[in-house]
Amino acid sequence: MPVFSYRARNDAGELITGTLQGRSPEEIALELQGQGFTPVAISPYRPRKTLILFGRVSDEDLIVFSRQMATLTKAGISFIRCLDTLEAQTSNKKLKAIINDIKVSLEGGTSFSEALGRFPRVFSPLYTGMVRVGEEAGVLDEILERLATLLEHEAVTKQRVKTAVRYPTIVVATLTAAFFFLTAFVIPKFAGIYASSKVALPFPTRVLLWLSSAITNYWWLIIGGAVGIVFALKFYVRTTSGRWNYDRLKLKAPLIGPIVKKAVMARFARIFATLYRSGIPILHSLDVVTGTLGNMLVARAVDVIKEEVSEGHGLVAPMQKTGMFPPIVVQMVGVGEETGALDEMLNKVADYFDSEVEYSIRNLATTLEPVLLAVLAGAVLFLALGVFLPIWDMIGAFKR
Repeated sequence: MPVFSYRARNDAGELITGTLQGRSPEEIALELQGQGFTPVAISPYRPRKTLILFGRVSDEDLIVFSRQMATLTKAGISFIRCLDTLEAQTSNKKLKAIINDIKVSLEGGTSFSEALGRFPRVFSPLYTGMVRVGEEAGVLDEILERLATLLEHEAVTKQRVKTAVRYPTIVVATLTAAFFFLTAFVIPKFAGIYASSKVALPFPTRVLLWLSSAITNYWWLIIGGAVGIVFALKFYVRTTSGRWNYDRLKLKAPLIGPIVKKAVMARFARIFATLYRSGIPILHSLDVVTGTLGNMLVARAVDVIKEEVSEGHGLVAPMQKTGMFPPIVVQMVGVGEETGALDEMLNKVADYFDSEVEYSIRNLATTLEPVLLAVLAGAVLFLALGVFLPIWDMIGAFKR
């Protein structure tokens, strides 16, 4: 139901403003008149888009918002007062505008999860899905607390990945920049010398001269082609088949694939355990988990499990059938079903894979160093041979 902003006057002639939810401006006017107000202006509510479109809500901002919201809600403070407090305390202008919009939506009768769903780039499907479950089960404060813990854990994992790939990224970027500089500005200086000699140019030199000519004469086409390829790939990944192939590539990629799969397994187990411990039915929990894994292949496997469970089967058999879950996950889930401690077993699975991910990320840079050194040595050798081999050949020709 749409939300309308209004301006009206009370019996004392004072101007008041606010928002109401209704089917039309006429319905809002009737409601205001019923409350003893005289409508002055009624229009569709429009949030402050300038602040919402620009700026960024960081992981830390979202964690603090979730933690404070959980604390205030647990203390029995009304939602509107909670949001008023958070809006006044936050220094992030975008988050402040979003909180104001959420507050207006709540005043208009929208649920908290629906209000959060208006900002999918800030509140992920996991966030809105778990909040919706918390509203339905009456354990929103507990869900918000666990969401904050999940977000903290994911923020730490992201930071570890950034730290691990920082050195390889710097090396690759520096090597790429040096290569383009040499081929665009240094190699052309030698091209005249090579052209004046009658010495046959070796293969590395011919390749460098061709690259130098291409970069010098067609740099605009190279840049445009690179940008076009990037946008085409982004568009392709947004399609269903593109996302499927991209997620499959992430699972199969050397070095990165095992880390991605372990991280997805940890996420699956952690979220499933959180929902199950909160008293959410298994089918509903699996439904929420499906949209939060970030990988279509694993999400499809969870859908298969959900279909089997809805037909009266347990979790173990369909998990084995999908072939997507490692034996340790299947075994621990089986033990959890038998003993009635499924959430505890799932948390142990999550802890195990979290430690595996941490170990793999910590050793990622060490694993990549030999590869980077080999690439760097190969590139330097190729450039050196391309530049100096003809010079050595010319010196030999002069001596003869």
